[in-house]
Formats: sequence, C-alpha cells, structure tokens
Amino acid sequence: MHGPAPRFSLAAPGGGSYVQGVLDRPTYPGTSHREPVFNVPGAVAVMALGLVAIHAIRVLLLSQDADIEVLTYFAFIPARYTLPDTMFYLPGGMGPKLWTVVSYALLHANWMHLIVNLVWLLAFGTPVARRFGSMRFWLFCAVTAAAGAGAHYLANSDAIAPLIGASAAISGTMAAAVRFTFAPGGALSSYRTIFADHQPAGSLRENFSDKRVLIFVGAWFAFNLLFAFGVSLPGTEDAEVAWQAHIGGFVAGLLLFPLFDPVPRRRVA
Repeated sequence: MHGPAPRFSLAAPGGGSYVQGVLDRPTYPGTSHREPVFNVPGAVAVMALGLVAIHAIRVLLLSQDADIEVLTYFAFIPARYTLPDTMFYLPGGMGPKLWTVVSYALLHANWMHLIVNLVWLLAFGTPVARRFGSMRFWLFCAVTAAAGAGAHYLANSDAIAPLIGASAAISGTMAAAVRFTFAPGGALSSYRTIFADHQPAGSLRENFSDKRVLIFVGAWFAFNLLFAFGVSLPGTEDAEVAWQAHIGGFVAGLLLFPLFDPVPRRRVA
C-alpha cells in the first residue's frame, strides 16, 4: 500500500536514605556510598538506547509500507476499541488492543520528536530511576504510558490517527520527581544532601502545601494546555500534540507514586 504517511498524535514533551542497587538496606551519611550526580542510571540508558534503536530501524531499514504496518500493530489507535475492524485496515485482532496501550510509547514521528523526549527523559527519569531501581522504573513508565493512552482515548474515542511517543510516560516521571525532589534534603530543597534522590517523600497533601510544587505543577499544566490551542514544538509541526495523554501520564504519576516508591515515608512528629 503506497501513499503519504499517516498523521500522528504525539505523546511529546533526618533518617536513613536508600541507594540504588541496595534499596532494601538503609545507608546513612558518612558511609562509602555516594549519590551519582552525572552518571545516567542503567534503566534510563537502556530505555533511551532502546528508543533510539527502534526509531533507527524504522527510518533506516524499513520501507514506508513496512513502517505503516508497524504503526498498525504497535501504535495506539483509539478507533480500534470503538469501531469495527472491518471499517478500516487494522490487522492483529485482540493482541494490539492489549499491548498498544504501552507499545505506542516506543515509537516516534521523527528524530526531533525523539530527541526532545530523550532530553526530558534524561532530566526527570534520572532521579526517579535512581530512587525506584530498574524494574520499578520500567513498570512505572509502562503504567503511566497506559494512563496517557486512556486519557487520550477518553478525549478521542473514534480517532483513527495513531498515537505515538514516550511523552505520557515521561510526564509521569516529572510528576514522580515532584513528589520527592522538593522534600527536605531533596535535589530541589533548600539544602541538598548527597542522598538527595532517596529522601523520604511527603504525602500528596504535604507536597501541595509547598509553593514551589504548586508553581511547577501549575506551569506544567499551563504549558500543556497551550497545545490545546494549536501551539507546537520542534518535531511536531505536522502532527497534533496529544496533550490529554500528557495529562493522563502526569496525574497517574502523582497519584501512583507511593505504590512504586521503595523509600519509607517521612515520619511526622
């Protein structure tokens, strides 16, 4: 089947501490373990390299027809759940209905779309991966990606345009970072410890009593709402930005953070 590539929806941009790799064992200041500052955690590096490899294979090795076939199997297409398959060509049966709520996050529209997402992944995924460890981090990204797909579906239930991009999952890591980076001793607190990414997090209520958190979250929502009015980012000029997916991933990251966090909550006297 020859023809133009499909239009996309893009999911675009005082106690003991715990150290990645020994999350079951508390580590205190004065021990030999130190927080990595510039090193990217393995979980983030693997994820970033995987995204680059997938896009490189699509761009360099696959024909346009083959790439469109990949999209039909792995992109999230809301109409797949709403309209009969006989109305348009969507192969795969039940399988894609199960895995595309996550697999869409592995695909990107172009190199610029991918690079923008990688920048945000390195910035916000790094502290979250250090805190969660690899398996928790990857599962968290999968769950927030699925939440983003769900939010996109609610807003576009009969859309045929494929949703692709890791932005919903990355939005989830942004929300998770908010939960602990502003905590006492955290990376964005008034005093940063060498275990900044492993400081106990407060409750959601405590988080939102911090003006810095309110400013960050308010600015994030305002920035994403610009997409609803047609504002685009580099790499997204020819596509509709799926801002609803971003919000779904972010809200899921905020609310589900305690389920993945291995660091005990801060005790309030």
